[in-house]
Amino acid sequence: MQIDRKTDHILDAALPVFVRFGFRKTSMADIARAAEISRASLYLTFNSKEDLFRAGSLRAHARTLAEVSAVLAGQGNAFDRIEGAIAVFQRELISPFGGSDEANELFATNMALAADITTEARVKLLGLLEQTLTVASQSHEIDLKPLQAQPSQLAHLILAGVEGIKHSRKVGPNLEEETKLFMRLLRVAVTPQPRT
Repeated sequence: MQIDRKTDHILDAALPVFVRFGFRKTSMADIARAAEISRASLYLTFNSKEDLFRAGSLRAHARTLAEVSAVLAGQGNAFDRIEGAIAVFQRELISPFGGSDEANELFATNMALAADITTEARVKLLGLLEQTLTVASQSHEIDLKPLQAQPSQLAHLILAGVEGIKHSRKVGPNLEEETKLFMRLLRVAVTPQPRT
């Protein structure tokens, strides 16, 4: 995704405003003020608050998926890489809203205005997780036989678990801790047992 400097600056300035006030209460004037530009200049870049929010979602998802891909393609144990990728995903797409009383509204707004972007990113994430798990299973780094599971099923479970933890708790320190616990449970479940 190509974004010019001005657009990047506006999106950087808009995020903390949305986090503080939520989507509904944030005005284009608030965003222009935060970006230190005129409203006219803001409207030359974005036709509406909705367009601006969508562009922010697109940028965040594109950047996050690129970083997730790099982590999963890196060196080391498959489950370490998966945990690292999930940590990136949460840090970039969930944690920025951790200090906001408007987090639920912002997540709902994202699904209302950018469901296609979010869905596409999750499909890509699922594909990357499945690919990593398939290679790990084929190399016997993980063992899915005791679970009677396929890599695609485990990839779906990982994403469903992360989403469930996000929605069952207010975003904050518990999110990271509970996600780590969930990933430790999965790691134990798929780690090959030594032969006796």
